Amino acid sequence: MKRLTLVIALAAALLGCPDTDQGPAKPAPEQLSAADLAAGRVIAERDCKGCHGIDGGGAAPGIPHLAAQSGRYLVAALNEYKEGKRTHAALREIATHLSGAEARNVAGFYASLPPVQPAAATQSAYASPYEHGQKLAAACSKCHGADGNSTAPGIPSLAGQQPQYLVVAMQEYLKKERKAAPMHGLLPALANLDMETLALYFASQAPAQRAAPAFGNPAAGEPLSAVCGGCHGAHGVSTDSATPSLAAQDAGYLVDAIKAYRTTRKRENMRLYITGLSEKDIDNIAAFYAVQKSKAAEKGQTLLKDLTDRCERCHAAGADIPGMAVPKIRGQDRDYLVMALRAYRDDRRESSMMHKMSLPYSDSIIESLATAYASQPAR
Repeated sequence: MKRLTLVIALAAALLGCPDTDQGPAKPAPEQLSAADLAAGRVIAERDCKGCHGIDGGGAAPGIPHLAAQSGRYLVAALNEYKEGKRTHAALREIATHLSGAEARNVAGFYASLPPVQPAAATQSAYASPYEHGQKLAAACSKCHGADGNSTAPGIPSLAGQQPQYLVVAMQEYLKKERKAAPMHGLLPALANLDMETLALYFASQAPAQRAAPAFGNPAAGEPLSAVCGGCHGAHGVSTDSATPSLAAQDAGYLVDAIKAYRTTRKRENMRLYITGLSEKDIDNIAAFYAVQKSKAAEKGQTLLKDLTDRCERCHAAGADIPGMAVPKIRGQDRDYLVMALRAYRDDRRESSMMHKMSLPYSDSIIESLATAYASQPAR
């Protein structure tokens, strides 16, 4: 998804895919080749094994594996802790007291170890957010149609709708900020991640073309829609994940929704605009948008592959990318990957490239990526 959205160069262990002009200092390969592994083991026994083990395996969920990690990357990460670019009190204390040679030695020791292979139980309910959403959508089909294309008058279609908007709408029903509906009985059983996957599924469905409604004049509604287009997109096809598409929507639902902004729905800009519309104007606007052609907002069917293909541009090569210290992420601890990606997304970990790449992603997408990489054999 774009903002839910459920595309990242997945960051791991001590993670990042830094810009060439920003990020950790990158030690030269010849510096690491000179590492004293025996001395590095002594440091690991003293400072690191409590969390990372002497075999380089994280001692608990959320602690990254260091075994077989890029030594160049480990040194760069230690430098970042030392400089305060990463926030972890214990690691900063350790890194501060390590000399450059000691950092290279302990990094070289962990890099020399065989990789920790992932445990069998790395799967999650959200490993495929699209498929998870598809299963949940069965409960919605009675009203909204099997693929989100409603045929019942007054019931909105969900097919092709923007995902972040769908999540917000579900939350508004939960908070009773929208008029009571069957939605109220179904939503309490859904976690936030469930809502995200459900929204991704419906956003990925193709909206069906609608015939003109029995009321309103689409031609008369077109000029009245000019103001709407600034937010809802040309002909009602939104390009913003948080703003709903209106194209191909049920006209009766659009009339009810527009009028609701006068009373129950809390959007001041919407209220100000519709205050000057007559009943006929609202019918005409609804008729115009109902007959417009819409499209799917997402490609959830191929989302996970699309995301991992993008991640592989950096992380498949690992430490072999000239000028960049890139971590290995296959077989990495899943919980740690989730934490690291959230930190990049929320701008709590320094790397402008990773922040930009992970900014659009919802927790369900982050979980799916983390699960995908955690379940792969480490190298």
